Amino acid sequence: MNKKSKFYRKDPRTFSERAKSFGQSLLFWKGRDKGRIHTRDLEWDDLRYIFFPSKLERYGYLGITFYKEDSEYYKAIYPLVLAMDYEAKPYWCPRWFLRFLHVFGNDKSIVRVRNRRLSNLHRKLTKGIQFWDWKTKWYHYDLRISITAPKHLQNLASDIEHGFYKRGQKQEEE
Repeated sequence: MNKKSKFYRKDPRTFSERAKSFGQSLLFWKGRDKGRIHTRDLEWDDLRYIFFPSKLERYGYLGITFYKEDSEYYKAIYPLVLAMDYEAKPYWCPRWFLRFLHVFGNDKSIVRVRNRRLSNLHRKLTKGIQFWDWKTKWYHYDLRISITAPKHLQNLASDIEHGFYKRGQKQEEE
């Protein structure tokens, strides 16, 4: 480690605090706290999510979160999620294992990393395909989708956005 680098930062914690944090990392269910990086504590609900997901959680390993099954956004985005699942999931790998890697590797988040090796394995198995965000802007029909995927999936997301906007705009004019 280069201590002369401008990016070097000495860990201000005492040895006992660092040892405690390391010990907690060995207990996989306990979250860690290091500076600005916090991982969450795992709960029994996470095991339910891995092995017995609800219909809305089935594709959670891609980073997608649905709130209601009967919403117009769910109906618009669901075909894209199915296409992403088809591309991302290896045929020999069960979804529960990908959800396991999502919880224990990525801390059930699109930005946090709980375990670097498991996170890298998750990214390698899913070929880096990930759902970053979906939201509405300006109007309820102005849907924005952010994904990391091959070009044909990016085109599908763009077509869904464009079609959703055109249908919403047409309904508003009527």
